[in-house]
Amino acid sequence: MVTRMIEAMHYFPAGFKWGTATSSHQVEGGNNNNDWSKWEQEPGHILRGHNSTIACDWWGGRWEEDLDRVVEGGQNTHRISVEWSRIEPSPGVWDDNALGFYRQILKSAVDRGLEPMLTLHHFTNPLWFMEQGGWLDPDSAQRFERFTRVVVSSLKEFVNLWITINEPNVYIYFAYIEGNFPPGVSDLGSAFTAAHNMARAHAAAYRAIHEIQGHARVGIAHHYRAMRPSRQANPIDRYLTNLRSRSFNNLFPKIIQHGQLRLLGKKTQIPEAINTQDFFGLNYYTLEHVAFDLRKPREIFSRGFFPPNADQSPTGFMANEPDGFLDALKFAKSFKLPIFITENGIEDASDEIRPRYLAQHLRQVWAAVNFNWKVEGYYFWTLVDNFEWERGWTQRFGLWALDPETQIRTKRRSADFYEKVCKLNGLSSEMVHKYAPEIFSEMFPDGGQRDFVSL
Repeated sequence: MVTRMIEAMHYFPAGFKWGTATSSHQVEGGNNNNDWSKWEQEPGHILRGHNSTIACDWWGGRWEEDLDRVVEGGQNTHRISVEWSRIEPSPGVWDDNALGFYRQILKSAVDRGLEPMLTLHHFTNPLWFMEQGGWLDPDSAQRFERFTRVVVSSLKEFVNLWITINEPNVYIYFAYIEGNFPPGVSDLGSAFTAAHNMARAHAAAYRAIHEIQGHARVGIAHHYRAMRPSRQANPIDRYLTNLRSRSFNNLFPKIIQHGQLRLLGKKTQIPEAINTQDFFGLNYYTLEHVAFDLRKPREIFSRGFFPPNADQSPTGFMANEPDGFLDALKFAKSFKLPIFITENGIEDASDEIRPRYLAQHLRQVWAAVNFNWKVEGYYFWTLVDNFEWERGWTQRFGLWALDPETQIRTKRRSADFYEKVCKLNGLSSEMVHKYAPEIFSEMFPDGGQRDFVSL
């Protein structure tokens, strides 16, 4: 008599891209020339008074050992960003040493068998750019195009996948509506202007990249936050959910699709932005419920929240809601382009939630692939704990834990789990049974009812 566990395998297509994502300011450290470095020094902006200091010390060379971790983890791609303020420290002045630094990282990635995906703008701006008006200035698009041309001309040897702007809707919301990001503005008119100029900048960068590197593939990393009405039978909750979702999730995708910017009653045409993405970059983290609330005029008289029984992250910043990921994938599919999941992850210092979050979300990716949706790759956020913007070091998203003081990296169980996924090019019931046994019967019902059978 032999006893064995019932097995199931969720395989992904040959050539599927498995990676992790990082961004320059969050991992490099040692930069005093962008708006975030200045913002961090001003009291009250960062939780607990944290600042990035040396971050993960990539500028000091620790990128090399972290790329080794990427390779050892079975990944075949990595998403990084370049820091505009290092490359163009003052208007029209280019730092060859900074460009050389990024060339070295990218060449080393390629030499290790990794395909880089490179982001040109990930929330940070040079101080000089902000002093000239930032994204409110009509010339901001031209400045970004100039920067793009220099970067692409220098790095095109190593990069075929480009992201022009990371999460423009998140940036607009926090920088120009909530005021939690620099420049700390809270004004809908400014938000509209900034969105208009960023869309123009993306369109100009898209055309510049293709002019310099015809075979390149270019996109935006769109942040999708799934939303559901708190009370499905309540027409006000349904209306507000739809309004919030359209204002936030549709903002940039619809610009690219129709050339029209619509934001809370204002609209304008940006025809040059139509069809300026070769793939749909999708960032997804969580789903929120929406309810009517007269006390929240700045949030369209509504509030987003997680139910009390939600599987929430330690700080309550997000909830593990894999059904929302399928909503996000359906949204991305509607644009009829190849899809890259450019970010997905959860903050969890104890690594208790992350394994089940990873398993449940990868199950949704597998489902999408098996619906013949054109999902080509998945980038987990993130490789190593890093500086999380206005939340400082209070949230830990890494597969590897980081002590910012000692720079010691410690491998988490979820890193072992993801490594097995990447090396198998699939998700197995055995992996779930080992790393997230609490959801095994949910993901594999037959196996859950009969964990073991006798043959």
